[in-house]
Amino acid sequence: MWKPAWLEALNTQKFFKACSLHEHAKKNEKNICCLDCCTSICPHCVAAHRVHRLLQVRRYVYHDVVRLEDLEKLIDCSSVQSYTINSSKVVFLKKRPQNRQFKGSGNICTSCDRSLQEPYFHCSLDCKVEYILRQKKDLSAYLRPCKILQLGPDFFIPHDGDDETTHSTLVDVDEPMGSSDSENLSAPCTNFVRKKRSGPYICARSVNRVSDDDYGNKHEQKKRCSS
Repeated sequence: MWKPAWLEALNTQKFFKACSLHEHAKKNEKNICCLDCCTSICPHCVAAHRVHRLLQVRRYVYHDVVRLEDLEKLIDCSSVQSYTINSSKVVFLKKRPQNRQFKGSGNICTSCDRSLQEPYFHCSLDCKVEYILRQKKDLSAYLRPCKILQLGPDFFIPHDGDDETTHSTLVDVDEPMGSSDSENLSAPCTNFVRKKRSGPYICARSVNRVSDDDYGNKHEQKKRCSS
C-alpha cells in the first residue's frame, strides 16, 4: 500500500516547532512543508528551497490545517470536510479525537467515527488516505501531477531586523460547536499581531519567482539541502 513520500511527511513531520537551523532567529516556527525534501521548514529556510514545492501549514484549534485550494493541486480532497476560516477553506491534515458523543443527523467519518455534516465522509486528509488504502490498496487514481507549488502572496519571509508578523497562522481557540462547511469560523481568528516594521521584508511572491534555469537546477539544489 504505497503512498508518496510528501504525503507521509505531511502526516509525520512536526510543525510549529522551533527550527534548529535558525534557533536564535525570530519567527523561526516551522510552518512550511517542503514536498521535495519531505521535511518541515521555517520561513528563514525558504530561500534555500525556493525552487521546491512548498506548502504552508496553518494551525486551528491546536491542529494542523492546509488551505483546500493548495491541497487540491496535489490530491483529490472530495468528501473531506472543509471549514471556512478567514475567508479561506481549509482541511485538517490528521485525525482528531472526538470530544463528545455525536447527536443528530449527519455522517460518520470512515476512519475515526467523528461526526460530520452532509455530504462529507472524511474528517481529515489522513482519514481519507487511510480509507482508500484500506479499500482499494492504491492511491494513484487520486493523486494529481504538480510540478510547481509556491507559497501564497500573503506569506512574508523575515529578514534580520524585521519584527512584523510573517504569516497568517490561525489562532488557537476552543473548537466551535458546529462543524458545517458553510459556517464561518473566522470570528475568533481575526486578531493578528501587527508590530511596527523595523527592517526590510520580502514577499513570498518575489522569493518564489524563479526562471526556467532555476528549475533546471532543481534536482541539484534538492541534493544539497537534503544532505
